[in-house]
Amino acid sequence: MPRSADARRGADPALDARALSDFGRRLRAWYRRSARDLPWRRTRDAYRILVSELMLQQTQVSRVVPKYHEFLRTFPSLGHVARATPERVMEAWSGLGYYARARNLHKLAAHVTSDGRRPRAKLPAEPHELRALPGIGAYTAGAVASFAYGKRAALVDTNVARVLSRVFAPHLSPKRPRDLTVIWRIAEQGLPRTGSATWTHNQALMELGALVCTARVARCGECPVRAVCASAQVPKGARGQA
Repeated sequence: MPRSADARRGADPALDARALSDFGRRLRAWYRRSARDLPWRRTRDAYRILVSELMLQQTQVSRVVPKYHEFLRTFPSLGHVARATPERVMEAWSGLGYYARARNLHKLAAHVTSDGRRPRAKLPAEPHELRALPGIGAYTAGAVASFAYGKRAALVDTNVARVLSRVFAPHLSPKRPRDLTVIWRIAEQGLPRTGSATWTHNQALMELGALVCTARVARCGECPVRAVCASAQVPKGARGQA
């Protein structure tokens, strides 16, 4: 994929609609064949998805799975979290580290379950409304909106940023804020037309980054989107060069 002057300056790469469509089709077909059976993929409950997304931040899946079940037995709803003390929530979080996530979950639960007059216990469905809640960033808002509510919402975490930059814009670095903004736009352009397909698409992006297109090893020989990947066409010694 040739790089234009605009691309070298960090502008949006020129993305072909057909290439985006082909990438998405290959990606989703692979996911349907190869996806791991994870507990949070069996639910559309927004609270449970939120808990899983917070736990998965900087924590390996193998550590999260047992803690996820244990935490939900203790706190089966946002209301249960809100009625507990912050200390009790952090105690239940013990072993996962990064306790700011637990504190933010408690703050969020208290905010969502009461508006000062009438109780409410449902997370909002729109990404911009989710982002207004304590501890919710752009990625988590997109994940909850997509996975719980079937919204056509983009999400970009470390794995997704790595996949999209390698496939469509190898010159971009997800570590640079300006480049990350471009990668978010690539994610938005690549979304399927429907929310139901978006659920699979977003899960597949994360799965590909976790299992195949990893930070340490890019398993290009196993990659289902190799045929449309710009990095796969670049000689190894030239990858990542500006």
